[in-house]
Amino acid sequence: MPTDYDVVVVGGGLAGASLGAALARTGIRVLIVEREAQFRDRVRGEALQPWGAAEARELGFYRPLIEACAQETRWWTTPEENRDLIETTPSRLGFLNFYHPEMQQHLLDQAVQADVELRRPTEVVTVIPGNPPTIKLRENGSEQQITARLVVGADGRNSKMRGWGGFRVSRDPQCLTISGILYGDLPLPEDAIQFVLDPGAQRLSIIIPIGGNRFRAYLCFRHDSRAPLTGTKDHSAFLDLSVATGAAPEWLENAQAIGPLASFDGADNWVDFPYREGIVLIGDAAAASDPSFGSGLSLTLRDVRVLRDHILREQDWHTAAQRYAQEHDRYYASLHRIHTWFRDLWFGVGAEADEMRARALPRIAEIRAGFRISSPRAPMPHMMKLRGGACLAVISGIFGREPAWSKDIGCDIKRDPALGSGAADRPRTMNSG
Repeated sequence: MPTDYDVVVVGGGLAGASLGAALARTGIRVLIVEREAQFRDRVRGEALQPWGAAEARELGFYRPLIEACAQETRWWTTPEENRDLIETTPSRLGFLNFYHPEMQQHLLDQAVQADVELRRPTEVVTVIPGNPPTIKLRENGSEQQITARLVVGADGRNSKMRGWGGFRVSRDPQCLTISGILYGDLPLPEDAIQFVLDPGAQRLSIIIPIGGNRFRAYLCFRHDSRAPLTGTKDHSAFLDLSVATGAAPEWLENAQAIGPLASFDGADNWVDFPYREGIVLIGDAAAASDPSFGSGLSLTLRDVRVLRDHILREQDWHTAAQRYAQEHDRYYASLHRIHTWFRDLWFGVGAEADEMRARALPRIAEIRAGFRISSPRAPMPHMMKLRGGACLAVISGIFGREPAWSKDIGCDIKRDPALGSGAADRPRTMNSG
């Protein structure tokens, strides 16, 4: 049956804009519907991990993002070491960091340049599954009904597309609260992420440079340990807790906020098999992972690349979407399993969690030369900084599973050049030179 468009994408952020541009470049007729007239700071989403940066490179967005609004961050810095990500990751890329609204606008501009039709600001009133699916739009006070071969839901973790498509949503139990704020001109290098984890206090602090002498600072803590931090009234508490977690006082003593302080729940929420009756979900609409672990944007670009590849490979787009959904479920399950291990080990409570840490930390110490356990509340290295997948292999042993997840998320332990190597010795904090 003829349709108005080949693909209609609901949402013009990272997921929607990058998919729209990737498809339009091959001649596919794409409409993007974006409800916001201007993107705003949502206090999250500044970093693509190295495996996500590799997805951006595969999609053709890596270099344009760097030229427009992003920067590669080479170093992962903790109190114990400075890891050179370019030398120690399979992709040989660092983090790709940016201010989220700037990234969104740039990718949406790229989509328009690729001949995507953009309607903005336009509200999607409803989507009706079917063959073909139907979309009802409201723009400038009038409503219109259109059809497409596929409707793609790229409308984020609070996706309305989930409900319109009849998808069942699963959620993890609430565990972590994430508080974030944007600072200007911190005395820190702009090519290093600063990470401190205190498992005794069950908090972590991370500071991410995003270019232009701007830094996003996050504080993650158990949701039941205190109230969320929001607004100017809680700024002092944010600073005090960050320093108590292990952030150096001199980093933050003259910190000037240039964005809002906000908090949000970190629990994963997702749908199983994100395709039915002409509606396919990508990005946070398909699976919103815990921002504490920083994989959400990378997972989004993995979705975009996999869906693009199946659409271009298959004449039957129903089959293409089904195969995407199967593949998505596999790699998201792997990522979710790893995040759950981290969460349970570092932030779990009760006798079982204490016993797990008592077994795991000495074994991690055996792997990491110079790793010391001085007291239950002493700051400890985060497992992600340990070389290659060795620490995750330890965790899989603790939990009685084999680390068969590695290829699903683009981390081949056997070929990771980081295995067995020593830490990079370049000092990465301003006060250390």
